[in-house]
Amino acid sequence: MKFNNSLPYSQASENNKIAILKVFKQHLKGSSTLLEIGGGTGQHAAFFSDIFKTIHWQSTDLTSNVNLLNLRILQTNLSNLPRATALDVNQADWKLKDETDGDVKNRKFDSIFTANSLHIMSASSVENFFQGIARHLRGSGLLLVYGPFKYSGSFTSKSNALFDQWLKDKDPMSGIRDFEWVNTIAKTNRLQLIEDNAMPANNQMLVWTKFE
Repeated sequence: MKFNNSLPYSQASENNKIAILKVFKQHLKGSSTLLEIGGGTGQHAAFFSDIFKTIHWQSTDLTSNVNLLNLRILQTNLSNLPRATALDVNQADWKLKDETDGDVKNRKFDSIFTANSLHIMSASSVENFFQGIARHLRGSGLLLVYGPFKYSGSFTSKSNALFDQWLKDKDPMSGIRDFEWVNTIAKTNRLQLIEDNAMPANNQMLVWTKFE
């Protein structure tokens, strides 16, 4: 993460936002609430909430990063982009307070989005992530996940294989996930894959819908 004009900055977020926007335009028309998990620098939250002004965009990140995330969010001054809150996917209670009724445990969203997060989580955290999605996504709601994946155990590019090794050198519990394994966990948590979009820089945008 770098800083640009005193704000945290990710070149990757800048590079992928237009490609992600194209998928969002296809799928977010019926959404009024969206939960972002792993907001990072806040570039996605600021960019997309300014375009989708009718969507209440709630960004989150680990406690250690929330203050940095809020540097950009608070500067946007958008009514549909409130202050980011802390969220650890490994906690049984995500503590997502509903501003309308004060319900802390059962707040649900029309859509949930995360970018470049599953490969920096441990395998158990990925499982916890999907369990939390099942609790906080409305019926027929959408989960959109951006990032690199392996297919049938193989990397989609040499650069992804090198990236996977770099991740594991930093944290042996991290790494690019197998699509089939992730999709099996999604199905277990009542999510049906509806799209797998090829994205720039050997990434994918996976779109699931929740079924009851």
